[in-house]
Amino acid sequence: MTTPVPMSVKTLEDLGRTRLSKSFFMRDFLYSEIAAKYGLLNIPDNPDLAIEVGKHLCEELLEPLNATFGRLAIRSAYRSCEVNQKGNEEGDNCAKNESNYAGHIWDRLDKKGQKGATACVVIPWFADRYAGGTDWRAMAFWIHDHLPYSELQFFPKLAAFNISWHESPKRKISSYIEPRGNLVNGTETAGAHAAWYQDFPTLVKAR
Repeated sequence: MTTPVPMSVKTLEDLGRTRLSKSFFMRDFLYSEIAAKYGLLNIPDNPDLAIEVGKHLCEELLEPLNATFGRLAIRSAYRSCEVNQKGNEEGDNCAKNESNYAGHIWDRLDKKGQKGATACVVIPWFADRYAGGTDWRAMAFWIHDHLPYSELQFFPKLAAFNISWHESPKRKISSYIEPRGNLVNGTETAGAHAAWYQDFPTLVKAR
């Protein structure tokens, strides 16, 4: 059954109640400070595609993180084309729309016609350790060794990071935290970095 584009409070509520995984609903990913600031609606034009990729993102990446480390805080996730474009125009840390298709813009295919989705998250368990001096690369390598991510991008505040699911995973990691730049560029072998995260919990597979 095709999910209608929300045109009323009721249909928007129905979209928000769509369950993407054990712990996450679509509503968790629709809030946007940019939308709130500029009075814009952050609603997908193609709800079915947004739901499809959102389920992959949640089931394959966010649920294992949530089960292993405890509650995830969603900082920024789905953006409509209108919201993302406004964020780009106003200098609010949004890439151009075309660069964010199959990224933060879940309901558009990328230039290769492929699907993807991105969320920016904070893991409070790790944020506390990061504040105490733990290197951001510990979490980066833990994810690299355990999860089928496409891209990771780390930020200084709270060690927040973008985590992406894509149907053709790129396996790339970059950071705005020192050492800045690329950590992994699609060639790093998974499973070889345990020394970075010796005190981390063992992966818990969500049920």
